[in-house]
Amino acid sequence: MPAHSALHNTRRLTPAIVLDRVSFTWPDGTTALSAVSGSFGAGRTGLVGRNGSGKSTLLRLVAGELTASTGHITPTADAAYLPQRLILDVDRPVADLLGVGESLRALRAIESGDADPRHFDTVGSDWDIESRAHAALGEAGLAPGMLDRRVGQLSGGEAVLTAIAGIRLRGASIALLDEPTNNLDREARARLHDMVRSWRGTLVVVSHDTSLLELMDDTAELYGSELSVFGGTYSQWRAWLDAEQGAARDAERAARQAVQREKRQRIEAETTISRRAAMGRKAQLEKRVPPIVAGNLQRAAQVSAGKLRGEKADCEASARKALDAAERRVRDDDLVRIDLPDPGVPAGRRIASLGDGERSWVIQGPERVALIGPNGVGKTTLLEQLVGAGPQNSTEPSTQTHLDAESRGPVPNPWSSARGDLHTDRVGYLPQRVDGLDDTASVLDNVAQSAPSVTIVELRNRLARFLIRGATVERPVGTLSGGERFRVALARLMLADPPPQLLVFDEPTNNLDLDTVDRFVDAIAAYRGAVLVVSHDDAFLGRIGVDLVLELDRDGHLTER
Repeated sequence: MPAHSALHNTRRLTPAIVLDRVSFTWPDGTTALSAVSGSFGAGRTGLVGRNGSGKSTLLRLVAGELTASTGHITPTADAAYLPQRLILDVDRPVADLLGVGESLRALRAIESGDADPRHFDTVGSDWDIESRAHAALGEAGLAPGMLDRRVGQLSGGEAVLTAIAGIRLRGASIALLDEPTNNLDREARARLHDMVRSWRGTLVVVSHDTSLLELMDDTAELYGSELSVFGGTYSQWRAWLDAEQGAARDAERAARQAVQREKRQRIEAETTISRRAAMGRKAQLEKRVPPIVAGNLQRAAQVSAGKLRGEKADCEASARKALDAAERRVRDDDLVRIDLPDPGVPAGRRIASLGDGERSWVIQGPERVALIGPNGVGKTTLLEQLVGAGPQNSTEPSTQTHLDAESRGPVPNPWSSARGDLHTDRVGYLPQRVDGLDDTASVLDNVAQSAPSVTIVELRNRLARFLIRGATVERPVGTLSGGERFRVALARLMLADPPPQLLVFDEPTNNLDLDTVDRFVDAIAAYRGAVLVVSHDDAFLGRIGVDLVLELDRDGHLTER
């Protein structure tokens, strides 16, 4: 790890997790981590890094779900792990999701008169487990009566909060959470934030949610298989990194100028040496000095010239070495560069409308509209109904680009009066689940479906802007990582020909690293069509310049905020 004072604090003196040259290679030969060393201290640590940098793999290694190919991991206690995608058995009791199902069933058996010693062994000292479970459910925003219900009766966000509350209830010394806010609405995020603020023990959180990262004691970054830890929140770390990179670029410029200066001085010295040698040869030919004196002068000049050459060469080599060191400090990262074509939408052009039977709102021209509301109120259903309805009074074939499982018609919402109508047939839709790609087809074939008139060479060039290059474009989509898969879906949407006049996004930042979110925000800022987005990420919505915010409530009514 870098050895500067900003990367250390008192918590680092007693690490809870130590990594010693940990490497991991997948069965197909892909290296996920290479010789990672470092440690996580007690307290709360936010772990950040690019998509594909190995953050999730690192958590799974610490949790024991994966075994390191080489190296050692030394946690001070067993680690409880919440994966990014929580796989749930919908028929299991909520008590099992909390991790107290066996103890609770044994306790109730004892209370009903069953004196089987095994029940007492199971309960142990947890005679208050039911009341503690009720308190844990309260943290997750659930009523005590939910303890005996099935997991399938919970929303996705409620299930995630319940699983996290279970980790706290079991008193895990080390907790590892992978993108815990991905599918949480605003109310659920607020509850999670409260849990994190009062967390006891070691907590390591992988997240792109800057509001959650601001609650951390430390910020760790996994970059190029190097783990560094900064003693402070994400914004403090970001400010430090920006300043450090600014200083690194200044040092690189100074070092480059020094190389040029030393090279120039070496050339000038060589010119001087050559001129002196020529003058000496001329004097010898003209016999202006005795031969023995001329010989001595020549030998002295050669020694002097050799010394000067050596000094100048050493100075230039030293300057080049300093430049190499300065260049290594500067991050030359590949970034997704999203450049959207002009959809040709006049400012007053009606693109779509949303309403609830009592009032309607028109999306026109380059407007940005946000649709918000709690989980489960039907926001995704409304988007699917909108993009599936097709343009009103249109007899032209649709050119909508759907990235869901299949093209679908209107999806009825049985209890919501909200609905939408399109006034264009050029719509791009990116759903929450990136499940509209053909896993057996190549990246190139998947993207070509939405841009049939674009040449393969041009498609390759455009895909390169999404960091999809070389042999990757020929790989089946099913072999890609989650981050790569998302970039393919995003490319297929944004490279459609003709370009969409309305882009519809459902929680688009869930799968993006923080740098790609920056590029995504830039692309939306440059896009001259309309945008409709569902998001719980207030920071993201604030950055894209939303013109209108509509909130969908549990009764299916829309309200302008």
